Amino acid sequence: MEVRINKSKLELVEGDITRQDTEAIVNAANSRLAGGGGVDGAIHRAGGPQIMAECKKIGGCPTGEAVITSGGRLKAKYVIHAVGPVYRDGRHGEPELLAGAYKYSLKLASENKIKSIAFPSISTGAYGYPIRNAAEIALSTVINYLNSHPEIELARFVLFSADAYVLYETVLKELTKA
Repeated sequence: MEVRINKSKLELVEGDITRQDTEAIVNAANSRLAGGGGVDGAIHRAGGPQIMAECKKIGGCPTGEAVITSGGRLKAKYVIHAVGPVYRDGRHGEPELLAGAYKYSLKLASENKIKSIAFPSISTGAYGYPIRNAAEIALSTVINYLNSHPEIELARFVLFSADAYVLYETVLKELTKA
């Protein structure tokens, strides 16, 4: 699915984030930038040791923020490591922290003149964020940012499963009346 937000394109695709041809991909990282399972592990495996070496130099990243490294062996030139919250009950700042992870990622893209960026569904795997709530936060945050930042020409959400894609599609239609 694809919609226009101001001058930008917002896309939803089902697939593998490590294979995206966007200038940057977003990693659902942990605060130690130590690699891990899921999206994080897949990006480090596909991108090679250079990404981990750069992460070690950076040292860490607070929850709700993001840092940037090169893309190593990936098609993407950059990896933006965004740290989403571990979900407890939604009443411990999780929505604000999740929105922050997306906002920081987009801000880094703008600052680095990145025109295309691909996101996973941050915090919905091992961190346990309910995917419907996460999709609402993710999509509304990105839509709000794109409305005032036309320098980002493409924001793509890469969903790992058909179920996640359908859920994101439903939320996107609700938010944009598409």
